[in-house]
Amino acid sequence: MKKIKSRKWQSGKTGAVLVLSVCSMLLILNGIRKNAAQLQYQLQQYLLRSAQAMYVPSLVWKEDSVSSGPGEWIRQKALAWIPVVQYVEDHAEYGSSLEDEETIAKILESQANDENAVDENGKLIGQPDEPQQPVSSEVAADQSIDKLRDFEYLLSNFYTVDSSTMIGAEQLNVDDLLGRNMKIGREGNEPKILIFHTHSQETFVDSVPGDISTGIVGIGQYLTELLNAKGIPTLHDFGVYDIINGKLDRSEAYENAEASIRPILDANPSIEVAIDLHRDGVAETTHLVTQINGKPTARIMYFNGLSRSRTNGDITYLYNPYIQDNLAFSLQMQLASERMYPGFVRHIYLKAYRYNLHLLPKSLLIEAGAQTNTVEEMKNAMEVLADTLCEVL
Repeated sequence: MKKIKSRKWQSGKTGAVLVLSVCSMLLILNGIRKNAAQLQYQLQQYLLRSAQAMYVPSLVWKEDSVSSGPGEWIRQKALAWIPVVQYVEDHAEYGSSLEDEETIAKILESQANDENAVDENGKLIGQPDEPQQPVSSEVAADQSIDKLRDFEYLLSNFYTVDSSTMIGAEQLNVDDLLGRNMKIGREGNEPKILIFHTHSQETFVDSVPGDISTGIVGIGQYLTELLNAKGIPTLHDFGVYDIINGKLDRSEAYENAEASIRPILDANPSIEVAIDLHRDGVAETTHLVTQINGKPTARIMYFNGLSRSRTNGDITYLYNPYIQDNLAFSLQMQLASERMYPGFVRHIYLKAYRYNLHLLPKSLLIEAGAQTNTVEEMKNAMEVLADTLCEVL
């Protein structure tokens, strides 16, 4: 007991000496004598409260805190004398909080269901969000570099930010995003692009039940054929990741997809681009269609996950080292789409989770059309999308 008490005294003594040393140095630097009396009083109060907390804790109120003593006073003075310290504190990265397994499971399930909530039969539940109304024609936004460097202009004209997440000017630095090279190598016949479908059961207004060629998988196959015809070797994965025990279940769709896609990428190191092709879910009165080259064409939306929650900051267990590359890819695709085919794309959608966009730097999630589009409108959209991919890649 004596030994423990001695250690506490030595620790308290050392702390007091340290505080006195720091205070003395700051007073010398500041050269303002009027603070000396205030400092002396603060130190007396600090040592008194520390002694009470150590030896007679029952006399100390729970709400009192040593951190509100001279240490905090000194910190505030230092911040006033050295403003850069305050700047660093104000701009510190917002860290994530550790969540329990149940919370993680719920977030992963939200990620799996986020594009549109459906029941076990694939029918939409409730009225989904409608970020933009359908249009027949649209004037492209100004893409001059001066305009794009304006964060507020860039955000309002090219992005929709979900309420679950947040983004700042540092991440949407247009010089950085447009400066990243999205071109792919054209040598050899090895595959350069992989197309897959985390939600393979998505269908359209005139899809034939049981005929995958009329659902999102069939649309992905058509895009694959178009890209191959343009000289970009492309693989198409027909894997089903949202059916468990014969029933539609998206709760682990992204994890299931990653488990199968990674071996494909390992076996084909030439692949530089991974495209997860979906269709969106909208209200039954919404028709995402425009006219391109005289043909009714489904509108599409590029979709980014930021692995960042507005509530808890960075989601560490959904880490993605390629977020900036993903943002560069989608923005370059967005700008090219609007230059070549005004009205074809909706705003880029930013949401909190990851969506397997960590598989490759050039990973792209596309929401093509919706359940109210026809198969013909979707195929017409793939023709436009193939042209845009060729332009960017």
